[in-house]
Amino acid sequence: MTDTGNTRGTDGGDAFVSAFNAVGADYLFCSSGSEWAPVWESLARRHRDGESAPQYLDLTHETVAVGMATGYGLVKRRPQGVLLHAAPGLLQGSMAVHGALLAGVPMVVASSESTTYGDGPGQDPGGQWYRNLSIVGGPHGVARPFTKWSNEAASVHTLPTMITRAAELSWRAPAGPAYLNIPLEILLEEWDGREAKPIVAPGSTHSSPEDVDLVAQLIREAANPVIVTETAGREAGGFEALRAFAEAWNIPVVEPDSAVCGNFPRDHPLHAGSEIGPWLEESDLILLVNCRAPFYPPSRRPAKAQVVVIDQVPQRPHVVYQVLFADRYLEGNVANTLRQLAKRATGLDVAAVTARRSAQEERHADEQAAIAAAEAKAAQAEGTDPVLVAATLRKLLDGQGGIVVDETITHSRVVKRHLRTDAPDSYFYVQGGLGQGIAVALGVKLAAKERPVVLTIGDGAFAYNPVIPSYDASKAYRLPLLIVVFNNRVYKSMNLNHRRFYPEGAAAETGEWLGTDLHRLPRLAAFAEPFGMHTETVDTTDALGPALECALKAVAEGTTAVVDVLVTR
Repeated sequence: MTDTGNTRGTDGGDAFVSAFNAVGADYLFCSSGSEWAPVWESLARRHRDGESAPQYLDLTHETVAVGMATGYGLVKRRPQGVLLHAAPGLLQGSMAVHGALLAGVPMVVASSESTTYGDGPGQDPGGQWYRNLSIVGGPHGVARPFTKWSNEAASVHTLPTMITRAAELSWRAPAGPAYLNIPLEILLEEWDGREAKPIVAPGSTHSSPEDVDLVAQLIREAANPVIVTETAGREAGGFEALRAFAEAWNIPVVEPDSAVCGNFPRDHPLHAGSEIGPWLEESDLILLVNCRAPFYPPSRRPAKAQVVVIDQVPQRPHVVYQVLFADRYLEGNVANTLRQLAKRATGLDVAAVTARRSAQEERHADEQAAIAAAEAKAAQAEGTDPVLVAATLRKLLDGQGGIVVDETITHSRVVKRHLRTDAPDSYFYVQGGLGQGIAVALGVKLAAKERPVVLTIGDGAFAYNPVIPSYDASKAYRLPLLIVVFNNRVYKSMNLNHRRFYPEGAAAETGEWLGTDLHRLPRLAAFAEPFGMHTETVDTTDALGPALECALKAVAEGTTAVVDVLVTR
């Protein structure tokens, strides 16, 4: 063994904590497992001795641990640590890890296996590893399909730098979770104290000036260009850069239904709504800015437009099938590319710019009138329409700098259209499978404690969430949320698909719609009562505004509030 001259450490648990210190992780999000005793001991010793360590969060469900790391990473954009238990814990948390991959959130996820099963020297890892916890090929094999990178840390001496490597890989584009299998025997082995070097933020890549000039000329020559974006706002500075770019060239911005965060102010005159369809026929230049899947079906190509893709990593390796129809790529840092394009907004055809600006102002005015009409209609409707819920939330959140995390399905268009978020990091749509919303919202709140955080969620999605562990985390770590349940007592999207596939089938004839009925669930606010949280159950339109107002007041005073709203559709 090489003598490094460093101060001797203790064991792999201390190597683990030391490495996450070097990574600069603020938190270790842990769903407890028996392998983490060495890490807990290291943390206890460091706390006793006044030494630095990431803050440890003791969480009671894997989805909560990963989901909170996802929400935190959406705002902070830096890798954190997630500790799960063996292969079963990894499998339990795999949906949320895959969601982090889709959301582009950096994190290092770790769990364990045994390599000796009690037959080697040193401490006995325990019979549970031999009987129940191990999996053929190791958990790193299981993690490969839903992580950016997956490997095993096979020695305590390489453990710190393996964690460093995992963090650096997770942080670089396309950002996403990296996984490390750290056998329990490695965590228990004596460590020689050699520490990992602190990591720094990734360097910035840039499109060449020549490539940017060519795209600027394409824009200059276009009569009817359009920007389409899904995740420009997820990049640091991306929201502001996209706004400056669109304003400099007077180009409308479409946020399609596939948009998963706030990218552009929805009340801005250049915001062109969510429908990309008309532009496929009319536009002569489509600028896809951080847009992984702009066309559906994928074969639905633009009629005459050239397509420019502006994305640091346009071909996402984790997307199974991806069609962009690109004629040109700008593959540098997106915010920087947009800023460079904005600077080149010179020599414009004034008549062409005026014409498209006028056309967009007319579209925007029509959209604002349609929004107002829909809200007026909802206010007069019998029963509580989802539009009214979203519009009421918008008015109550006005000026508070709120953040909305959305885990609705059939109501997601309503939420985006009528909440009309207008600031960076003000809207996030939960990625991957249902059941992560509360945890992601808690992570967002952890990263932005000074801002009110609202989770909008359907009753079906709510039922998928690990509610009790999520409420426990909210109370234990003082992370108050406003949770608004759009409760239509049905898995509406499933029912819509059944009707769409079999419009004249047996179910339509008999009324036997299977897999959709949620009437048997109790009202959902009551689950928060044992945690001392504020609860409201809303069955009438008149009760909606006062209930949401009281709930927001409770959140401001430090208590999670759950408002279960019976909606008409």
